[in-house]
Amino acid sequence: MPRPSGVERTLGPDELIVSKTDLQGRITYANESFLRIGAFTEAQVIGQPHNLIRHPEMPRAVFKLLWDTVQAKQELFAYVVNLAADGAHYWVLAHVTPSFDASGAVVGYHSNRRSPHPQALAAIKPVYAQVLAEEAKHSTGKAATAAGAALMAQLVARSHGSYDEFVWSLEPQLAGAR
Repeated sequence: MPRPSGVERTLGPDELIVSKTDLQGRITYANESFLRIGAFTEAQVIGQPHNLIRHPEMPRAVFKLLWDTVQAKQELFAYVVNLAADGAHYWVLAHVTPSFDASGAVVGYHSNRRSPHPQALAAIKPVYAQVLAEEAKHSTGKAATAAGAALMAQLVARSHGSYDEFVWSLEPQLAGAR
C-alpha cells in the first residue's frame, strides 16, 4: 500500500468514477476515470480487493456502514477519501448499490463516484476526524470499528438522525433527487 503523499486530486464536475465488484469486494470492472484518478492500470485492479484504494484516514466505521447496507440489499451514499497508487488522495461522494440477477439474488456491487460539494467536505471532515480519533483508541480492528460506528451514529443523530440523512443534507446535488 502506498504512503499518502498529501497531493490531492479532484474529479471534473461531470466526471464519474465507476467500479463493480463481486460479492467478496474484488474488482470486476473499473472505468477509465477510476484508473486515471487512481493512477492504476486495469491489470493492477481487476481481481483485487476494492479496499486497495482505502486511505488510512478513512474511518473503518463508514466501511462497516457501507457493507451492512449493501448486504441488506440497500443503496448507500457516502463520502470517501481514496488513496491512489502513487500516494495522492481524492474525495468522492460514492453511491454504492447491490447488483441483482434475474431472480433477485445479489451477484455483486456497483459504485458510482462523483466530486463532492466543497461545503459537504467541510462538514464531513471534522466528523471523520473525531471518528478516526475514537477508532485509534482501540487495539483491535473489531473494537475500533464498533467504537467508531457508535460515535458516528451519535454525532450525526444530534442533527440529522442517521448518516444517510446527514449525507442528503450536505449535498446540494442530492437534495432535489429525493
